[in-house]
Amino acid sequence: MLTLIKNGEVYAPNYLGKKDLLLVDGKIGYIEEKISKPRGFVDIKVIDATNKLVVPGFIDSHVHIIGGGGEGSYKTRTPELQLSEATTAGVTTIVGVIGTDGTTRTMAALLAKARGLEEEGITCFVHTGSYQVPVKTLTGKIEDDLILIDKIIGVGEIAIADHRSSQPTWEEMAKIASAARIGGMLSGKAGIVNIHVGDSKDHLNVIEEVAFKTEIPITQFYPTHINRNADLFEAGLKFAKKGGYIDFTTSTIPKFIKEGEVKCSVGLRRMLDNDVDIPKITFTSDAQASLPDFDSSGELQGIKVGKISSLFKAVRESILEEDVPIEQALKVITENPAEILKLTEKGVIKCGKDADLVLLDKKNLEIDTVFARGKVMVEKKEILVKGTFE
Repeated sequence: MLTLIKNGEVYAPNYLGKKDLLLVDGKIGYIEEKISKPRGFVDIKVIDATNKLVVPGFIDSHVHIIGGGGEGSYKTRTPELQLSEATTAGVTTIVGVIGTDGTTRTMAALLAKARGLEEEGITCFVHTGSYQVPVKTLTGKIEDDLILIDKIIGVGEIAIADHRSSQPTWEEMAKIASAARIGGMLSGKAGIVNIHVGDSKDHLNVIEEVAFKTEIPITQFYPTHINRNADLFEAGLKFAKKGGYIDFTTSTIPKFIKEGEVKCSVGLRRMLDNDVDIPKITFTSDAQASLPDFDSSGELQGIKVGKISSLFKAVRESILEEDVPIEQALKVITENPAEILKLTEKGVIKCGKDADLVLLDKKNLEIDTVFARGKVMVEKKEILVKGTFE
């Protein structure tokens, strides 16, 4: 199947200007000033992208694809992600994780769901483990999971600085990071350790101690929820200044913002104003995770569910409300996570890369059309491909 996208303004995510793109067998075949549809040739689907921005498909590298939650007992277990929830949000690549519940949410189920989403049309990887230490892997070893299972690209999310964590020591974290690093090196994968950071005043201390006391680089860790509160945000800023990666969580509720959570768009603007290198920053949705509200004694007061639609919403707010340049704002959900996770076919618009694309209305930056590996999943805001049970 050949698809020709004409007259769009291309952000790759760097600005390329007005270009035509020819998609060939799920890849970006050609990017030219003008590509004309030949007469008497095979069928070519033509999409007019006039007054549209053509951007890379979004990467959401922290999604609870098999559901999460459970902090309020069994009835608060959140539902699985559905295909159209991702595609209507412009998300074409996902990394699935397990959170608090590493007992009823298993690695086998996580891997099966990832393969199911791939069969339905988008790209999906997973991390091995959950909040708990020791890490509950699929094969019994972190290295083996990374080397032998194609879809496993890292470890996590391992919880620190949280009353729900296993309270791991820096020595335990060092061993996890070492195993992930070796597994990643031997498999050609990133082998990062995805870190859930809670509300504790310990912040990022345990992983900074690993970087200080061992030869393991600070970039082996990929901490998320950095915008959880003002103190953690400042700790994250210092962590990024030392060369570490930081990830902001876009799913939230007004109560959390009121209580001190840093809005993602505001946080990105502040990081850039403090000269943090943009490649160090990403956004993820934490979709399908619970958004639990605990009191000072750790008792659950209420619970909501994270939404994958929050991912681009936060990027859009960064552009429209905080005057972050489009190229920089897009990088936190395209090029940056692709580089950090070594997803070499993703995150940029370039000949030979996967044809994961989103067309945005130029005027209001709303999602119009979504391609995943060259297939139109959403066109003019209409869902063309639904999940098996949707």
